[in-house]
Amino acid sequence: MNSTEVLCVGIIVADHVCTPIDHVPAAGELVLAEGMLLTSGGCAANTAVDLAKMGVRSSIVGRVGDDLFGNIVREMLTRDGVDTTGIINTPGADTSQTLIVIVKGEDRRFVHTFGANAKLTADDIPIDRLNGIKVLYVGGYLLMPNLHQAGLVQLFKKAQAAGVKTVLDVGIPGPGEYLSRLSELLPHVDVFLPNDDEAQIMLGESDPCQQALRFQEMGAKTVVITCGEHGSFLVNDEERLESGIFRMNYVDGSGSGDAFDAGYIVGMLRGLDARGCLTMASALGASCVRSVGTTPGVFITEECNTFLKNNKLPIKTW
Repeated sequence: MNSTEVLCVGIIVADHVCTPIDHVPAAGELVLAEGMLLTSGGCAANTAVDLAKMGVRSSIVGRVGDDLFGNIVREMLTRDGVDTTGIINTPGADTSQTLIVIVKGEDRRFVHTFGANAKLTADDIPIDRLNGIKVLYVGGYLLMPNLHQAGLVQLFKKAQAAGVKTVLDVGIPGPGEYLSRLSELLPHVDVFLPNDDEAQIMLGESDPCQQALRFQEMGAKTVVITCGEHGSFLVNDEERLESGIFRMNYVDGSGSGDAFDAGYIVGMLRGLDARGCLTMASALGASCVRSVGTTPGVFITEECNTFLKNNKLPIKTW
C-alpha cells in the first residue's frame, strides 16, 4: 500500500538565497550579506516540504540534472521528510537553479536557469503512484513546455476515478497565450490556485472576482485567486468568499504561494470546508515570509495549531 497522502508533481530547483542586503551592487561592487543559503526550491518541492512540515506524507515526481546540484536537492528533500524516489536524473541537463537577491524594502530579484524541468513529461508520472494517495498536486504546470495538456488530462481523469482530489497551480513565464493549455484540463481540476497576476495574463482581466468566475466557467470546481497582501478570492458552486491575510514580520516572500497551496491541501485532508481551507492556506502562506528561503519559516503542525487558536482570518462573502 502506498503510504503517500499527496503526490507533488512539477518544478524542482536548487535555490541560492542571500539574506537582505542594503542595495543592489553596482558594476564591480562587492556588497556583503550576513548569510547565504543553498536550499531546495520550486513549486512542487516547496509544497512537498511544507506538507511534510505539517505531518502530511508527501512524495515528489520531477526532474533534476545528473549533476552535483541534483544530488544536493535530492538529499535536502529526503532530509525534510519527502519521498524522493520519483525524482528522475536527466543526463545532459543541468539541475534548475535560481539566484534570489533580497534587498531591504524591495521586492525580490531572480536569476534563473530552467534546466531539467523543461524535460518533464506526463509519461514521467507512473500511474501506480496514484494508488492509495488522497491528493494529486501539479505545481508550475505552464512553466514546463513538455508537460502537455493531453497527458495531464488522462492522469487527472484516472486520479479522480480513483477518488483522488486534483489540485493545480500554474506559474507563468511571461506574456503569452495560455488558455489553450487549460481548456481541456480545468474540467478535471478540483482546486485551481493561480495568483491574480497570472490570471490577468491568462484572461486579460484584472478583477480577481471576475478571474475566479471565468476559470469556474471553464470547468474548475473550486477556484482560489491569491492576491498577496490583498488576500484571496474563492468561488465554487456553493459560495463565494473573500479573505484577508494574517500579518507577519516580512523577511522574504519566496515560496509563500507554494505554502498557501500546501495549507489548502492540509485543510482538504482534514476535511475542512472552504473557509477552513482558506484559513489554513493563509496561515501557512503568511508563516513562510518570516525567514529567508522558500520553506524554513513555514509553520510545523504545533506552531500552526497554536497560531490559529490565537488569530482569526477575516473572511466575507462577495
